[in-house]
Amino acid sequence: MSSLMIVAIASSIAMLLTWAWQQRTKNAGIVDVAWAFGMMAAGPWYAYTGSAPLSLKVSLGLLVAAWFLRLGIHLASRVFNEAEDGRYLAMRKALATHASLGFLVFFILQAGFIWVLSLPFFAVAQNTQPQPVLVGLALIIAGIALWGEATADRQLAKFRQNSANRGKSCREGWWRYSRHPNYFFEWLHWFAYPLMGWGGEYQYWLWLAPAVMFTFLYFFTGIPFSEQQALRTRGDDYRQYQQSTSMFFPWRSKSDSR
Repeated sequence: MSSLMIVAIASSIAMLLTWAWQQRTKNAGIVDVAWAFGMMAAGPWYAYTGSAPLSLKVSLGLLVAAWFLRLGIHLASRVFNEAEDGRYLAMRKALATHASLGFLVFFILQAGFIWVLSLPFFAVAQNTQPQPVLVGLALIIAGIALWGEATADRQLAKFRQNSANRGKSCREGWWRYSRHPNYFFEWLHWFAYPLMGWGGEYQYWLWLAPAVMFTFLYFFTGIPFSEQQALRTRGDDYRQYQQSTSMFFPWRSKSDSR
């Protein structure tokens, strides 16, 4: 059985078990945790089964494991300590009596996303002629992205812990320059894979990784849902935040020039 097939089967089983868990808890946010840990497992697995030199396989495995382990732990701390995320609560209300079936389809789709979005890991793991300088550059970019996203998440968590900030938008740290700095650094991290895979069979195809991730984050699964939820819960404060702060790319806040 191929390594790709194993990831597809394992992801589907994991998501079915996760769906069963949310059936009891009524907290569909667990799907994000399962997705992150599924991606974390796929990277080292592809590295282990790939044909790339050992140094590249180790670099790939550690990069993917570090990135998605941190993300998974961060998401788990929210899912197990907070009420269901507003995005999934709105979905549950919209689905009404069809929520069980609707979430089943949604969870299975997430298994498909694990398989598709982990393909860059598979491609890098097949690169038998990596370019050391580009691999080094990739690790630097991934390190900066990891630091940036972790910092943004800490800043937001600290802001939310203060009850006086309820109903307000975080404008501290990275959040002063971007409404979604976590998504920006998530996107930045995906540039590591075409650099690591350069010289291999899939060197050109790998540039689709950051392009596809930008498309999903900017137009579909990331920013649109987050913006809608923010407007529902923070109203005018978030509308003011929208007017002063870049949506995705970190940039000087308009309030700084006043």
